[in-house]
This record gives sequence, structure tokens and C-alpha cells, in this order.
Amino acid sequence: MMNTKDAIRERRAIKFYDPDFVIPQEDEAQLKDLIRQSPTSFNIQNWRIVTVKDKEIRQKIREAAWDQAHVTDASLLFIFCGDVKAYCKNPDRYWEDADPAIQKAIVPKIIEFYDHDLQKQRDEVLRSIGIASQTLMLAAKSMGYDSCPMIGFDAVKVADLINLPEDHEIGMMVVVGKRTKDAFKKGGFLPDDEIFFTDAF
Repeated sequence: MMNTKDAIRERRAIKFYDPDFVIPQEDEAQLKDLIRQSPTSFNIQNWRIVTVKDKEIRQKIREAAWDQAHVTDASLLFIFCGDVKAYCKNPDRYWEDADPAIQKAIVPKIIEFYDHDLQKQRDEVLRSIGIASQTLMLAAKSMGYDSCPMIGFDAVKVADLINLPEDHEIGMMVVVGKRTKDAFKKGGFLPDDEIFFTDAF
């Protein structure tokens, strides 16, 4: 297993995959377990992740993704979605293993924080998806696999193909597999003083 710092530095968005390579079931299960370790606000676990395995559906998603080959060639295709209304769907269950005093203090705040604020509900889904997808990509790299995050697709068509519920949003897709070509050289980094600030801009 690669250490975390190396995985962060070596992870790249890979576009070319061996279509004959299949990630073992135990490794897929480990990737899913690592995804669910990702943090979410109030522990609402609002990600809903569709792993598309049906070849016909994969082909249709590829067509909705500008015919990008890695949609079908990579071993795994994860569609990261989120339940916008997760915060109010039996929120007691998010803290069922906690001390009763903690449950009593936290659970009522979940509804209070998100209710009547549609923008905040949607933003929370996208934040959670972003964190979970990066967890997947770093976990995949540490296990010797490559990945590519994708937003280049028709979200409406993909939503129809996976029967996305009305109160859910698609954030991105991530493919994982065995690369056949290396990524381009990194394009370069902005200077620190354009990115990092202390106390204020």
C-alpha cells in the first residue's frame, strides 16, 4: 500500500484504461468501505453512490459523456449522487450509536440547521460528494489503481439512466481501473502567494 503523501502526489486524472482488467471484488468492497469513512456534516452520510456494472447502461452513459472511452473501459464507474433531503429523513439514525446525551444535543440541530434553506441543503450534498470522491481517488491510488473524476456528461440523461430520485443531485462520476497510458505532465502550479493567505486576503 502506498503512503498517503505519495498517493496525493501521484494521483492523476487518467483517461486510458485496460478494458479487460477487472478490479477484484474484495478490492471494490474495500474502496466502498473507505468511501464511507469520509466525513459529512452532522454525520448525515448524504452521499448516494451508484456503481454502474451493466454494460448496456455503461455504453449509454458513455454516449451521454461525449463518448469518453474511460466511461466503459475503466473497471469501475461510480456516479456520486447525494440525497438533498437526507438531513430530515429519520435523522435519529445518524447518531443511534452515540451516547443518549449526545443524541439529544445534536439531532434537533440537524433539522434546525438545514430546514427552509434549499441552497444550504444542495451545497451540503456537493461538499459531501467532493470529499467522498477524493477519498475514493486517493484510496484507489494507494491500492495501485488509477482514477479520473468526471463532470463532462449530460447530467439530465445520466439521471434518467440511473433513475435518480427527484430529491437527489448528481455531483460527478469517478472511474477506477488499470491505466494503459500515463497522464500528461502536470500543467504547473500557481505561486503560493496567489493561493495561501494568513488571517485575511
